[in-house]
Amino acid sequence: MTDDEGNALSWSSAGTNGFTGTKKSTPFAAQIATRKALEKAKDYNIQEAIIKVSGVGSGRESAVRAVGGQGIRVVSIKDVTPVPHNGTRPKKIRRV
Repeated sequence: MTDDEGNALSWSSAGTNGFTGTKKSTPFAAQIATRKALEKAKDYNIQEAIIKVSGVGSGRESAVRAVGGQGIRVVSIKDVTPVPHNGTRPKKIRRV
């Protein structure tokens, strides 16, 4: 979580909350990580949030829902996942 200028207020991840291995990529782990980050940021008295979601995975939606469930008004949700416009060179053709 950051403020308007991009200064970090709090952070949390699934790994720091005790999830290991394949359990880190679950929606429940994303929800718990979001709640912990919000608890750390309670000192700043946040009323509304602009959410920027990056990457693919099953935890994206549950993390956004966790923000709304904590009583914070969600102003906007933006997907900032980087998309290649050209990509890397393909592998050479296999000849058998």
